Amino acid sequence: MDQLRDQVALVTGGGRGIGRAIARAFVEEGAHVAIFDRAFPEDFQTFVDTLTADGRKVVSKAVDITNTQAAEKACDEVVAELGRIDVLVNNAGITRDKLLIRMSDEEWDAVLTVNLKGAFIMTRAASRIMMRQRKGKIINVSSVVGLIGNAGQGNYAASKAGLIGLTKSAAKELSSRNITVNAIAPGFVLTEMTDALSEEQRAAFLNVIPLRRGCKPEEVAGVVAFLASSRADYITGQVIAIDGGMTM
Repeated sequence: MDQLRDQVALVTGGGRGIGRAIARAFVEEGAHVAIFDRAFPEDFQTFVDTLTADGRKVVSKAVDITNTQAAEKACDEVVAELGRIDVLVNNAGITRDKLLIRMSDEEWDAVLTVNLKGAFIMTRAASRIMMRQRKGKIINVSSVVGLIGNAGQGNYAASKAGLIGLTKSAAKELSSRNITVNAIAPGFVLTEMTDALSEEQRAAFLNVIPLRRGCKPEEVAGVVAFLASSRADYITGQVIAIDGGMTM
């Protein structure tokens, strides 16, 4: 506990699922948190109330991270309200699954724009702030699909593979300013997104996971909290698979 005492962490796509679990983990480690999402679910304020009960500051902003001006303005507002940005987690992402021969240009562009361009825009905005601080942590949420591909997810796989390339390039560019950049590659995580799968689809995933179960969002959040802490100061440019052995 308290590995992130009084640091400021920014989580995109933090309104639900993995992003929400990461925000909670940060607060439990003593951080103040800014949560960006395009829109928030009805129960979001109740969730925020549980976080602020510990005395941590939590700000939420409806932000289109694919819009440079909006993203940069929101980052500046976080600095004005919370003082700095120590950690950025690029978690926002969407899917538009379809076989390549049936996928439209719009479905391809939508996924690449949110998942990859959005992360680029946020990384650029936050890294400028971190460079002035001469310290920072950036964690990109990729996927095992970005490592091994998946039929029907060509756009999603390409965006997540692109995040890995962005991670390694940014790590090399920002290391001289004491900013580390790493990625995680979750496998089958139990969220609203996977809840929508059929029993057959779920069984197909679990059949290729040596641990024979899905990953809890909290298990992903624990790795992110570690990478954001001083315990990971000498780790940069890495991709950590959280997949129950799926890519082993």
